This record gives sequence, structure tokens and C-alpha cells, in this order.
Amino acid sequence: MHIDENMGFGSKAVHAGAIDCLGSAVTPIFQTSTFGFRDVDHGARCFSGEENGYIYTRIGNPTITELEDAVASLEGGFGGVAVSSGMAAVNTVYMAFLSQGKHLVAHNSLYGPSRGVMESIYPKYGVESTFVDATVVENVKNAIKENTALIYLETPANPTMGIMDIEAICKIAHERNIPVCVDNTFCSPYLQQPLALGADVVLHSVTKFINGHADIVGGIVVAKEKENYTKLRSIMVNMGFNMDPHQAWLTRRGLKTLPIRMERAQENAMKVAEFLENHPKVEWVLYPGLKSHPQYELAQRQMKGAGSTIAFSLKGGLEAGKKMMNNVHLALLAVSLGGIETLIQHPASMTHSKLSKEARESAGITDGLIRLAVGIENIEDIIADLSNALDAE
Repeated sequence: MHIDENMGFGSKAVHAGAIDCLGSAVTPIFQTSTFGFRDVDHGARCFSGEENGYIYTRIGNPTITELEDAVASLEGGFGGVAVSSGMAAVNTVYMAFLSQGKHLVAHNSLYGPSRGVMESIYPKYGVESTFVDATVVENVKNAIKENTALIYLETPANPTMGIMDIEAICKIAHERNIPVCVDNTFCSPYLQQPLALGADVVLHSVTKFINGHADIVGGIVVAKEKENYTKLRSIMVNMGFNMDPHQAWLTRRGLKTLPIRMERAQENAMKVAEFLENHPKVEWVLYPGLKSHPQYELAQRQMKGAGSTIAFSLKGGLEAGKKMMNNVHLALLAVSLGGIETLIQHPASMTHSKLSKEARESAGITDGLIRLAVGIENIEDIIADLSNALDAE
């Protein structure tokens, strides 16, 4: 099928990247490690890049290509690089842009391992980093050094739901020829398109909204321009970060329903956020769709919707939160987000436990913070489950 770039998001989500294979409505799983050549010269041309062709699945595979092309189309980028996990996506970006003597500026509240790996492993190879509250644009500007080679954002932030001004930060970065990468996992391309706001690279843990069914682990990186795409693909190939064809097929299948799932989940999340904000046992709620959110106006400009992840804290602190989380029944006490099911977790002891207490607190990740990823169940059942857990004795 011919894909018109003017098609709506939902149509692209269903059809973009499709490969014509014997008229199949769905691109098959090319479950193969290697591909044969027509002759020696054909093989040589494929290896030299003179001719497009498949060589070995670590380098490329038609099933994986379909996913890469589909996500790149939805993000408005030159090309995508699918990888084995969200952290493989993060490290692909770090390795492509950072090297000995280079410096990273990033938001202080990131997905725990995204920050943790930068503080525990990359210093061994001479990479420096500075973590600031990037919801304040001036903080990013002031953190830039002569050797800054990458600005890395995650917006909304995990798990504090802070919103960064992508356009303003990209303007500052590009005046200094510094590339900007945005982790767009919390929004998906359906709700936010960082490349259109000036970012150079966008990445996702496709484990979350893009796949949406909690049955795979994967990541993807999309570059706005060919030059950066080439850098990123080279890292993936040489480091062996490649995605598996079956993993890619499941992810592409999930992507087809992204708009529908996202609409239902964020509709539920708005109602849950309002319920929590009005509950007497809740101390505070951070959700971009609430007017009480510190960056509400920015979220309205930058995002097409508020998403389905909520941060909140109870007046009784951690102990009250533990009691609540131990008494949910519909919600699953588990990490991750972006699936069809509602999940609840405690970042300080789970996803961000590898960070020091000082680093967590400076990033706003208090011991009492609870992260709720709202699913697509009936809203009455989600609220009833939370209400019963809050009232548990």
C-alpha cells in the first residue's frame, strides 16, 4: 500500500512501513539469522553499501525494518534503529554522541538506569555528566560546558512528571552545535513529536506504549537527519544491540492500535488524577492534565494529551503508600507502564533504587512518591480499586 505522508496518525500507525510479501496483509516474521546472495558481486555490493540488501539479522531484517520505518514515519524522522531494550536505545545514543573527554547535560529525574549507567559506568571511559532540574531552561544553559556533546531529556520525566521545554532547550543547544535527544517513552509519538520541536534524536522503550501489551522488551531510536541515523545504526550493529524479528513483529502489531489504546488510557488517567486530587488522604498529585501541575501551560502547548502516568503521595508518607500498594487488587504491583493494564509501583525502592538517596531527593523522587500507570480497564473498576486500597485498615 502506498503511504501518503499527509495521512492521519491512525492510518500511518496501521500501514506505515508495510512490506509487500506475496500479498500478505501482515508482514511475515523473517525468522532467519542470515540471507543468501544472488552471486558474489551482489554480496560485495551489499557489504559495501552500494546496494540495499539483507545480509545478517544483526545488521538488518525485513520484519525489523517495517517497525523501524513505521516509528520513524510517526516521529517525522529520517530513519529508525530498533534495538533489544529501552536501555539498549539509551546506550546506543550515549555511545553515538559521547566519548572520552565529552560531557552530558541531562535532567536529574530520569528513568533510574538511564542516569545510573551514566554515573556508574561511563566515567570509567572518561565521560562526564551534569544532572540538573531541566524543567527550568536556565539550569540547562548554565550547565553547558565547552566539552558538552549531548543534552539528554526525558519529558514527562520519570517518575516526577516534570515537563521540559523541548523547543527552548533545543534553541540553546543548537546555538552551540550540541545535539539534543529526547526520551519520548511517556508520550509516544501520538502525544508528542520532539523532532518537530527541534530535537535531533528521539528514543523509546517500545516495551511501553508502542507495543502496549507487556509481552516484549525492546527499544527504538529515531534520528531526524541521515548523518545521526548512520552513527546510531553503526553503534547498534557493532555492539550487537539488535532487536529480534519476532520481538519486532509483536511490537509492530501493538503499534497498530496505539492511538486507540492511548486515548482510552489517558481518558481514564484524567479521571483517576481528579479522584486522587480530591481524596482526603492524598497529599499531592502530579499529572500534566491537571491545572495544578507546575508546567501545565507548557504541557498544553507541547503535548497533544496528558498521557496516562500519574505521580502522587499520601499524607501518611511511605508507610501509608505501602499499605495502599499492598491492598490493590485490579492494579498490578509492578514496574513498567504504557500497557493495557493498570500498574502501580514505588520508585524509590524499585525503579530508582540504584540512585543514592541524595540524588533521588534532589530530583524530587521522595520516599513517599507513588507512580501509577493507568490502563484501559473500566474507569469505575480502577477508581473502586484505588478507593478500597486507600480505605484499607
